[in-house]
Amino acid sequence: MKKGILLVNLGSPDSPKPKDVKKYLGEFLMDERVIDVPLWARTLLVKGIILNTRPKASAEAYQKIWWDEGSPLIVLSERLQEKVQGKVDYPVALAMRYGSMTLKKGIQELVDKGCTEIKTIPLYPQFAMATTETIDVKVDELVAEHFPQVTITRTPAFYKREDYINVLSKSIGEILEGLDYEHILFSYHGVPERHIRKSDITNGNCKMNGKCCFKMGSKQHEFCYRHQCEITTVNVAKKLGLKNGTYSTTFQSRLGFDPWLKPYTDRTIERMGKAGTKKMAIVTPAFVSDCLETLEEIAMEGEEIFHEVGGEEFTVIPCLNDREDFAQVLANMIEEWASSDKTVPA
Repeated sequence: MKKGILLVNLGSPDSPKPKDVKKYLGEFLMDERVIDVPLWARTLLVKGIILNTRPKASAEAYQKIWWDEGSPLIVLSERLQEKVQGKVDYPVALAMRYGSMTLKKGIQELVDKGCTEIKTIPLYPQFAMATTETIDVKVDELVAEHFPQVTITRTPAFYKREDYINVLSKSIGEILEGLDYEHILFSYHGVPERHIRKSDITNGNCKMNGKCCFKMGSKQHEFCYRHQCEITTVNVAKKLGLKNGTYSTTFQSRLGFDPWLKPYTDRTIERMGKAGTKKMAIVTPAFVSDCLETLEEIAMEGEEIFHEVGGEEFTVIPCLNDREDFAQVLANMIEEWASSDKTVPA
């Protein structure tokens, strides 16, 4: 069996024009693992409200961060794919969960190269219904319908891999070195609280009080996004020797009125600025590629909030993007899988 690798990121509109943004948002938000309500309610919300009000504003936001080469997320993902390919002897393809760089095209590219055993690597360090799970489910559907000859191996969340934590810590430390800052926020993409409960394989152990997040060894942690975010922060803080009180974990990008994971990033920035914090740094470890949520929501909107309430210096730490050492982490994962006799197909 010839092995191949499929790196998968979120996706992007084809352009920052409203019509392309609307098409992209429609596909993204109609995913039942992104907005997990009954189809009739999701259709009413997305097609009846959001797609009639949001595309223009979202397009304006995309226009602020769009590069000459295209979408930053796509460009950075392509650069990362090229670097990973240069480190392994197996074909490495790139696909997006949403948009025109489809999962089907990515699998087909590998099949055309003779691959019959494919390892999917979602470019999300932490597991979530709306990221990793939706990729796994879609890949399974595509294989069953179009590629029955292909065996798929999934990649578990890599948030606690030592080499990943080392690289993430190094990328943060390079910015913090010599930087006069008072507090660093670790801002992760938010999810509705009900997503955490739905992913709880212990059927009710999670009380959403934060306490179980720090208990090691719980079965539910394999699929608990909140735990994995909290532990990512803990491990990086330990690696960097950060003092208690100088860092915290927050969650950004909430949608709608349902309870989402707290504390919220924007409100924390505002609160700390009002309380007298003048110099803040912020990093977004749920994203491996800089994108709308990091370049516009954090680097532009977040900084504006901070300055409006009296903050002075707002330092945004880049995502891992196409760093050579991060590409090596992915290459390590590939080599471990390829050389293992215990690989178990999904």
